[in-house]
Amino acid sequence: MLQSGLLRDTDVERLAEGVTDVLSRVGILCQNHELLRALAAAGARVDFASERITFPKRMQLDFVESLRKDVGRASLHAERPWIEDEDANEDDGGFASVGMPDLETQVAQFVYDAATGERRSGNRADFVRLIQFGDALHGETGVGHCLLLTDVPPMVEPLEAALLLAENVRKPQPAFAWNVRQIPYLVEMGEVLGLKNWFNYGAICFAHPLRFDRDVADRFVHKVKAGSPTGLTAMPVAGVTAPVTLAGFVAVAAAEHLATWMAARALNPAVRLGGSMWGGTVDMSGSGVSYCSFDAMLYSFATVEFLRRWCGVEVPVGGGEYCDAKAPGLYAALEKAYKAMTIAAFSGRHPGIGSGLLDTGKVLSPEQLLIERDFTAGARHFARTVEASPELLAIEEIAEVGLGIDTSHLATDHTLRHFRSSLWLPDLIGREAWDPQRDARVLAAAQQKARDLRAAYQKPPVDPTALARLRAVSERARKRLL
Repeated sequence: MLQSGLLRDTDVERLAEGVTDVLSRVGILCQNHELLRALAAAGARVDFASERITFPKRMQLDFVESLRKDVGRASLHAERPWIEDEDANEDDGGFASVGMPDLETQVAQFVYDAATGERRSGNRADFVRLIQFGDALHGETGVGHCLLLTDVPPMVEPLEAALLLAENVRKPQPAFAWNVRQIPYLVEMGEVLGLKNWFNYGAICFAHPLRFDRDVADRFVHKVKAGSPTGLTAMPVAGVTAPVTLAGFVAVAAAEHLATWMAARALNPAVRLGGSMWGGTVDMSGSGVSYCSFDAMLYSFATVEFLRRWCGVEVPVGGGEYCDAKAPGLYAALEKAYKAMTIAAFSGRHPGIGSGLLDTGKVLSPEQLLIERDFTAGARHFARTVEASPELLAIEEIAEVGLGIDTSHLATDHTLRHFRSSLWLPDLIGREAWDPQRDARVLAAAQQKARDLRAAYQKPPVDPTALARLRAVSERARKRLL
């Protein structure tokens, strides 16, 4: 039986002392001087020459007290990208509906070719194939910057991705701006398309431990000043970027979250706070890092429980996406589903199963995305509630079938009318028992569906004048940024 809580009150007190020790003695590195000045004005000790910040214990404790008062005032923001409707079933303790996975801002480094078993560095040609696949699959919800283009100079890579999205998909989602100097050009491109603020901040991540490097810190400052809900997407690794012990890991991971929140409020006292927790552990018999192993999930659960009990802030554990599996198929989907359901058991929220990523988020597979859409359609049943209308209560049918001697519910018109809206009907993975050949059959079916979708893709009509203006913005950015 899973534990309902991992920490005793005395543990919370000792961990709080540990966090305040970390931030008062070690502090953080921050390579943005506007943020350094804001934190100095808020009471932090700042060494501008070394770009180091330490936080007096009194400052930390006062800030935590202010957070606890904030609970319930809509000033805290849970980072839950997998939730389709953040308000769904919140009050009655049920599961919120899980959003269907699609091609958004994965920005994977590699793409997996299921036909050859090859994984290639992200490139323009594969990106175009992916977004055309995505447009045919879910074009009505939009397609985004799902693959990193390593054959394009990094400073103009988001602009090139934005161009390709604008040209090839019906509803282009914004590209990921990893450097603030890219943002004005992406905003200008969005204005050409009639889209406001057409860029994506992506995740705000420390370079663990305790380092806000220049690119991330600049983006963080831009995001906070714009008033966007802000927090840390934390991915520390026990035994590598955080202590290997559970208590030591929690102290460092929680210190990073707290420092991020203090920095945000120093810049913008009204900004909503949030974040997410993706704890990892190292394989001491090799060099691998896992974000879905038993111990990795435990480290995350302990950290978010501590933050909730000490600060009053609910930080979700990252979903099933970061699995260990290196190749697409049923195993990868089941590994992600196991992680997602374990998170649900500890947190009461069912995160997304995945959106096509493999090998701890580095590799994107369209076939895996299709398989996970099947699984997600199943997980969405957990958000259903009982609707006892006369038609759905089916009393007349129950009376008609009676004791089931001469007929069954399988033969009724009522079942025919309602089975599609009532049952899980996976498109690819089936519901039959597993056998050694089943994984191969599922992957082959996913490959065929991916081919069919690409064949069905139709390029949307694009205004040639608008496209020329977009290219002009991109060329101007190329000259200035490079």
